[in-house]
Amino acid sequence: MTGVAALGFLIVLEFAARHYGLPGPLTSQVRELVVPPKSGGLLYAAMALMMVVLTWRERFVAVAAAVGVDIAFSLVRWALDVRTTGGHPFGNGALWVILGCAVVAVTRRTGAERVLLLKGVGLGLLLVAGRKTGDTWLLITSKTRPAVLDQYVATADHALGNPSWLVGRIVTATGPFGFNFLDIVYGQLAVAAVAVALYQLRGVAVERRFPGHHLVRSFLVIGLLGPAFYMIFPVVGPIFAYGTGTDYWSSVSLWSPDIPSSGHWAVGDLWPQTPSLIDTPHPMRFDEITPRNCMPSLHTAWAAAIFIHSRKGPRVLRYAGTFWLVATLTATLGFGYHYGVDLIAGVVFVLTVEAALRAFDRGWDRSGIRLAAYGAAVFAALLVSYRFLPLTMAEHPWLSGPLLILAMASVIYGYVRTTTAWDPRPAPARRPEPQPEPI
Repeated sequence: MTGVAALGFLIVLEFAARHYGLPGPLTSQVRELVVPPKSGGLLYAAMALMMVVLTWRERFVAVAAAVGVDIAFSLVRWALDVRTTGGHPFGNGALWVILGCAVVAVTRRTGAERVLLLKGVGLGLLLVAGRKTGDTWLLITSKTRPAVLDQYVATADHALGNPSWLVGRIVTATGPFGFNFLDIVYGQLAVAAVAVALYQLRGVAVERRFPGHHLVRSFLVIGLLGPAFYMIFPVVGPIFAYGTGTDYWSSVSLWSPDIPSSGHWAVGDLWPQTPSLIDTPHPMRFDEITPRNCMPSLHTAWAAAIFIHSRKGPRVLRYAGTFWLVATLTATLGFGYHYGVDLIAGVVFVLTVEAALRAFDRGWDRSGIRLAAYGAAVFAALLVSYRFLPLTMAEHPWLSGPLLILAMASVIYGYVRTTTAWDPRPAPARRPEPQPEPI
């Protein structure tokens, strides 16, 4: 049923994208069977997720087949002098292997083994489809939301001391090293998620079943629900709305990212040196290229999900989850992609999603309903305050700033307290009863 619902959603999004003259998620994915993929690392990460249902011998065969296909594609492109500009030279092989396993499941497996292999294939394809769906959503937001609400969010951000401007100056001061280090962390978030998911799913091949709750499910739900708020609260981010200096990032990046310049659409060349003025905010028209993908910060939500799910792993995984969260928060602010209030909304959003998913697994008891409802109420209150009370928040930062932090902290506290009570506790060892001494 979940797979059918996901396929139906992709078909609807495909038609919506076609309506605006854009390639939909299904079209983009089919094209990557042949053309250089946008993210080869993501395709191999998806194949790694699929392989959790395979035996070790089957895994070696799958990896060898994927590498062989990629080498063949590279040789053909070299012979035909086909350039891979805008794509990766590898990754097609991983997609072919995933689809090949689907064919094997239908033609060579039966019963529970067929279902398990199809679940593994679906898991890998859903990860890729989630990325393609997100890309399509971003294009749709830029076409359907001509006005953005950055002035409201930037004004509300004064309550937190304009953290994007502060961190942006720090990242700028680090030069090419700081930028490229954070750029790697920011761009490979899905790969980090797969590392945590592989640990959670490490026993699937032996137990022949998936656990009830794992990181991939959280990632997919976040990616499905989050973009809906982009349509309600369109925001482009400080580097686009308040800064035109995107040439700096292109000059220090090893990969020369194609960051669209805000040009004459920006309020002025203010970020990250000059904080925005506290004035009467109003909607401002913007271009039809830049995605309206700031509120809430889904990069923050995904990084927080990685942090949450890594807590029950080994020490190295816990350290990695903490590092990825801190580095992602630094990058989202330091690159000028998000405001501070976006990050607070992202944290509350992911905790609400996690609470709802875990409550669903438990059967929606009173504590689960209360936690999910409270998180949703706080998230709604944050969006309403950003939209209708930004000037009041900016004029009283010593009151509104701590209130924002307190609201986020209350959701964190509620989540930790409730989910800790849900976790099974080991029963104390029973002491052996004393035996009577023999007479």
